[in-house]
Amino acid sequence: MKKKLIIFTRYPEIGKTKTRLIPAIGAEKACFFHKSMTEMTVKKTDKLKEIVDVDVSVYFAGGNQTLMKAWLGNNYNYYPQNGDNLGEKMYSAFADSFKNNFSHVVLIGTDCIDLDENILNDTFNQLNFYDLVIGKAEDGGYYLIALKQLKKELFTNIKWGTDSVFETTVETASQLKYSIYQLPTLRDIDRPEDLQYLESKIISEEK
Repeated sequence: MKKKLIIFTRYPEIGKTKTRLIPAIGAEKACFFHKSMTEMTVKKTDKLKEIVDVDVSVYFAGGNQTLMKAWLGNNYNYYPQNGDNLGEKMYSAFADSFKNNFSHVVLIGTDCIDLDENILNDTFNQLNFYDLVIGKAEDGGYYLIALKQLKKELFTNIKWGTDSVFETTVETASQLKYSIYQLPTLRDIDRPEDLQYLESKIISEEK
């Protein structure tokens, strides 16, 4: 079986990343936090590759492949995100993977700094037994979604960026007769009140 891990992120451009944090901390610091979280996520996927045979692809918005490689290195495949909204972009990335004969596909963002290689390893293991593995974020979204069969309904008619994303996705999956495994609920870094937690994690990572 071929395993794929997809990372969704954005090239760090001041004023275009972590826009919900900008009113509280300014565009430059918001961009710094986004850059740091992406780099933390990539380090954890490197640790995952030590224990799991997995292909890692970065799907990016903003920038280009040259800039992404200069930022994160040459150990990953880079693809621009394709679609008009988050659902279309995720569906397209999954579709690419399944077309290329990957059987177990996991997609993550970079906002959940507590997501680590152990949870990712567990995700791939659970995909042997379930159709859908999903990790709920405290804000009502999800920080991870993993599939071994793809249906577009999972990514349509969802109000992205709201607290109903996880619930709606699970309801849709149940209607599609997917077997579902839920990972631990974790915290996303999206709001000003999350910043103190983020800063403490960045400091601990640097030690």
